[in-house]
Amino acid sequence: MRNQHLIRKTLIAAGLVAVFAATPFAQVAAQDAAMQKQGDNQTVPDKTADAWITTKVKSELATTKGIKSTDISVATMDGVVSLTGTATSATEKTKAEHVAMKVKGVKSVDSRGLTVSDTAK
Repeated sequence: MRNQHLIRKTLIAAGLVAVFAATPFAQVAAQDAAMQKQGDNQTVPDKTADAWITTKVKSELATTKGIKSTDISVATMDGVVSLTGTATSATEKTKAEHVAMKVKGVKSVDSRGLTVSDTAK
């Protein structure tokens, strides 16, 4: 029984790593496209830092009890983390904001796009 629990935790952790492994590359590509439209001169290290912050915030949300991270999207621009999606309660929304703010490199958190669901699950 204990081995099954350990195996399950290991598989979940491996799955999270696999899911988040491609995120920095996708995030940098999306930010690069946005920068070309805006004509901003953000440097490559800044883009990489933003991608790292996004990945780290997603990872922290996924491993924090009381947060349904699959319903929350994360984007970072110049150290400002934007949370969008749906939280199951105001408490979950606040918790997600605090978790994101604790990540190294985060300047501020914008959670205006994170709505609280009317239906409790």
